[in-house]
Amino acid sequence: MNVLIEYNTKMQPSDFRINIPPESIAQTPLKDRASSKLMRLEHDSIKDLTFSELPRILRRHDLLILNNTKVLPARLFGKKESGGKVEIFFERLLAERSFLAQLKFSGKIHVGTKIMIDHEVVLKIEGRDNQFFTISTESPVMSILNSNGQTPLPPYIKRSPNSDDRKRYQTVFAKKEGAVAAPTAGLHFTTDVLDELRRKEVDIGELTLHVGAGTFAPLRPEQIKSKKLHQEFYEVDQKLCDQIRISKLNGGRIIAVGTTVVRALESLMQKSGIKPISDETDIFIAPGFDFQLVDAMITNFHLPESSLIMLVSAFVGRETILKSYQYAVDNGYRFYSYGDSMFLERGLGQ
Repeated sequence: MNVLIEYNTKMQPSDFRINIPPESIAQTPLKDRASSKLMRLEHDSIKDLTFSELPRILRRHDLLILNNTKVLPARLFGKKESGGKVEIFFERLLAERSFLAQLKFSGKIHVGTKIMIDHEVVLKIEGRDNQFFTISTESPVMSILNSNGQTPLPPYIKRSPNSDDRKRYQTVFAKKEGAVAAPTAGLHFTTDVLDELRRKEVDIGELTLHVGAGTFAPLRPEQIKSKKLHQEFYEVDQKLCDQIRISKLNGGRIIAVGTTVVRALESLMQKSGIKPISDETDIFIAPGFDFQLVDAMITNFHLPESSLIMLVSAFVGRETILKSYQYAVDNGYRFYSYGDSMFLERGLGQ
């Protein structure tokens, strides 16, 4: 039996429902990144650690893989010529003066509509494909974002972004601009934690996956039926491929920092094997998925009924995840982007 097909036709997002009280949703980051909680799941127990204790868990020859994407100031606010307000959420760059975006607006909007940003910058709607709009600009898109954009905090953070978010909603190893949401498992790392891992001879590698706005979108029935999610760009270079091979030869574990890294690595295996790649992925990882590369992962707590809670359930088992989330609620863990984290090993609850 193809278990993944059986899952996708008979199970629904509602099978991953759990009540997360509003007070459990982190609204601000902790002062010290590595002081967040780290839940370690074992076969017969849960251990409560702090993230600064991560080096105790990892071993010599393990390969820890980070996502070095950098979050853009991706949210813009403007007005139509008629005066109606428009919120523009950048999705991806198409050309120097063209980009794809999601819009929130009052009234109607159509091809040809012009949007003013700060009475100076003019955006023009060039086309629409479902929820995404193609927008052209008179100036380079990146300069507009850097001058006028706001940090794109997730919708469950019920406040406006501030200057601190520009730094804290970004990993300390962020390098390559392109994401509209942070790879949140990476937010806990500090240079001190990374240095301690290197002293333990844990290898550290990097890849790039630019997180798209689809990560916050509710699952649609057609996605479950087709077993395809929103597309995201990812890139794996020769250096990381070499690191993976060496770690495997030495008996090390491949440890993904976040669901984005899991998605990139398992897409890599489906597309090319352990070879450099620069591509788009729409992979949907759900219970029944056959993991080929990732041995363990560090991840934050995800929205109920989302594709991400399905991914971690595929990794360690649905019942294990639901029980651990309830434990987290009962024991004061902080949820979502600015929240706490988990360390999971493949097949733990299966």
